Amino acid sequence: MSVGEERFVSPHAIDPPGARALGALATVLRIVATCLLALMTCLIIAQVVGRNLLNSGMPWADELARFCGVALVFLCAPLLALRGQHVAVDMIPSMLPPTPRRIVAILVEAMVLTLSGFFLWGFYAFLGRAWKFATPTLGIPNWIYYAPSVICFLLLAAITLYRMLVLVRGGTLNQAEAVLP
Repeated sequence: MSVGEERFVSPHAIDPPGARALGALATVLRIVATCLLALMTCLIIAQVVGRNLLNSGMPWADELARFCGVALVFLCAPLLALRGQHVAVDMIPSMLPPTPRRIVAILVEAMVLTLSGFFLWGFYAFLGRAWKFATPTLGIPNWIYYAPSVICFLLLAAITLYRMLVLVRGGTLNQAEAVLP
C-alpha cells in the first residue's frame, strides 16, 4: 500500500456476528415504540375527555400513560445508539487523524459499555429488593415496570459491543449503521 492510498474494507469483512439480529431487533423496537406512542396519545386524550366532558377522573390512565412514555424512551435509546443518532459531542474527535479517531471511538464505546454495566448492576441490586412491590393504581409489578430500562441497558451493551467490534476490525461506525433496514 503506497502513501496516501486508502485501504478498502469490505462491509462483509467487518460484519460481526449478530449484526442482522440487531437490525431486526431495531425494527421490532421501532414498532413497539410506535404502539406505545399511540397508546399514550389515546390515554391522554381519554383523560382530557373524561375529566372535562364526563367529569370523571381516570388515575389508572395517568399511570399507564406515564409507563408508556418511560418505556418509549428506554426502548428507543438502543435504536438511536445503533443508528448513531444518539447525542454525541464529536467536535474534537472529528478533527483527529483516522487512527487516533478510531482509538477515541473505541474508548468512548468502552465507556458506554461500562456505564451500561453500572446501570445493570444497579437494577439488579434495586430489583432484588423491590421486585415484589407494585405500582399504586394499576398494581403493575415493579419488575415489569422497570423491564424497559433493563432491556435498554442490555441492548445498549450488546450494541456497544457490536460497534466496538466493527471499529476493532477496521470498519467505521457508518458501516456499523448499515445493518439497519
